[in-house]
Amino acid sequence: MLFAPSRLPLPRLPPRRLRLAPGAPMASTLAILRPSAPGLRPRTAAPATARVALPSRSRCSSGRVSLGSEVAVGADTLFADYKPTTAFLFPGQGAQTVGMGAEAQSVPAAAKLFNQANDILGYDLLDLCTNGPKEKLDSTVISQPAIYVTSLAAVEVLRARDGGQDVIDSVDVTCGLSLGEYTALAFAGAFSFEDGLKLVKLRGEAMQDASDAANSAMVSVIGLDSEKVQQLCDAANEEVDEKERVQIANFLCPGNYAVSGGVKGIEVVEAKAKSFKARMTVRLAVAGAFHTSFMQPAVSRLESALAATEIRTPRIPVISNVDAEPHSDPDTIKQILARQVTSPVQWETTVKTLMGKGLEKSYELGPGKVIAGILKRINKGASIENIGA
Repeated sequence: MLFAPSRLPLPRLPPRRLRLAPGAPMASTLAILRPSAPGLRPRTAAPATARVALPSRSRCSSGRVSLGSEVAVGADTLFADYKPTTAFLFPGQGAQTVGMGAEAQSVPAAAKLFNQANDILGYDLLDLCTNGPKEKLDSTVISQPAIYVTSLAAVEVLRARDGGQDVIDSVDVTCGLSLGEYTALAFAGAFSFEDGLKLVKLRGEAMQDASDAANSAMVSVIGLDSEKVQQLCDAANEEVDEKERVQIANFLCPGNYAVSGGVKGIEVVEAKAKSFKARMTVRLAVAGAFHTSFMQPAVSRLESALAATEIRTPRIPVISNVDAEPHSDPDTIKQILARQVTSPVQWETTVKTLMGKGLEKSYELGPGKVIAGILKRINKGASIENIGA
């Protein structure tokens, strides 16, 4: 969900606190910062299954803040030696915009996805995507299914173009930002379009309900490295009760990290940002403190839904938001998806790892250009093309 710049200006300005209008998509904050399976070598699976903790990189010691998740490992090493060359990247909540989905209607296979979605969701998704109202499209329960469907429709739009199928066939790794991880798994064949949409629908509802149960928020801190943002969180946590504590929830790219937690803790972060020499803070228009243990009430609902869903080994690596690693074992994937809503998003590590392993070309499929902005912030020379729908 996420606030992603294309590049930051060089002059260091005094911090400002900006508040987005209620219901405004997080992607709209981009304007603030804009100045103008091939190649895989399977390895033998480990004979035993162990339990390991996946670190969140947060040092907060709060009962309300997730410090990591345990997932099963063992027969989960199929993609351990993956060598990425071409990636499909899928956006998360905040990329939605009124008018998305219109282009897909000229491609029968893409239009069909919206028709299928209507039956599953019980409402006219295409109408909401193309006509709004914006406030309704921006809600967690609507925007998550809308982005999932529009992003997979973008795959069909690409497929219909000259050479599009060749591009699709060349993709040997995929990942998505938060919600986008579900889209990536659907593209990789881990579950069907229909099953993925049912999961995303439930995820949005569960996250909204968890947000309604607690007074929490998110804020983007601009202009600091992750260490400084962590120090800012630590300083804020010294001044609030345990239930109000904050942590880094989204490691997006250098100079742009989102902090989640209790509203009082977020207010302290905003007040202290100037003393830590942050360029600005931007309160995000989201329902609550995503990717922290404030979302714990959503986990059991996700676990139940995932247990009832058939998940297969993906045909290509899908990089997890939780640990920036690919997973091949279906049970491990289920556990990670359930814990994803309470775990920080390791997007910066994901992108740097892909590039370090030799990634040559990326495609962002779906609404907006949030991911392209992040990639360019991490590596100005990154090659990425946007495919909308």
